[in-house]
Amino acid sequence: MKANSLLRSRYLPLLVWICGLLAVWEAVSWMLLHVVKTPLAQSKLPYVHEVAATLWRYSGTLLKEGGATFGNAGIGFLIGAAAGVLLAVLMSLSRTVERLAFPYAVASQMIPILGLAPIIYGIVRDEQVSRIIISGYITFFPVALNMLRGLRSVDLPAVELMYSYAAKPWAVYWKLKLPAALPGLFSGLKIAAPLAVTGAILVELMGAQHGIGVIMLRNLYYGPSHTYMFWSTVLVGALLGIASYWLMTLVERLVAPWQPEFRPKGGERS
Repeated sequence: MKANSLLRSRYLPLLVWICGLLAVWEAVSWMLLHVVKTPLAQSKLPYVHEVAATLWRYSGTLLKEGGATFGNAGIGFLIGAAAGVLLAVLMSLSRTVERLAFPYAVASQMIPILGLAPIIYGIVRDEQVSRIIISGYITFFPVALNMLRGLRSVDLPAVELMYSYAAKPWAVYWKLKLPAALPGLFSGLKIAAPLAVTGAILVELMGAQHGIGVIMLRNLYYGPSHTYMFWSTVLVGALLGIASYWLMTLVERLVAPWQPEFRPKGGERS
């Protein structure tokens, strides 16, 4: 009973807000079409129920193309995360490596993705490889930065205690520093995951053959009859980003359940 009341208290406000926003959206769409009589009103803000019907009608196509986007973004995300973790560990081991690598890692993030994506696509000429590269590029820096902060967050007395027990350097990392760095690592992963999906969609807008961004671009220029399909792809892209964030949150709960936000409160069982 307590768990059910906790779920209701946590998700009821969110449900109320979602229903309220959808109702306002539907009302504003009706006003633009019938009261204000704005030209191409449905292109500017379509009916929610029409977008939902389009989502259902073309769910197979949207699921297939969304899967292509999500899959390539996921591969790039994993590669970028692995590279970021490796660099963070190397920088934590050596100040020299940090002084050599960190300024260039920061400088690499000053290049706008909007300008980098067409350059990568023009060089590679492969939509799949381009999506992986861009997703990995976006993931690399936030993971490396947050992982390094996590590794440096360990208290010095705890490290000295490990060495007093004649612990090897790898044991200090495996048993002390890496567990302490997990919250920071997952903070970076949760930041990078939706951005990786966005980067993959951006590459698809450059002229790919498959992916949710391809359908989005095609229906944007096909005229008013394709408005609902365009908005459906926008919603699917947003849902992919949200799903990637929730997936990282789920993995974090499984890998690092000792964190305070995952502990039962007030003696309640989770």
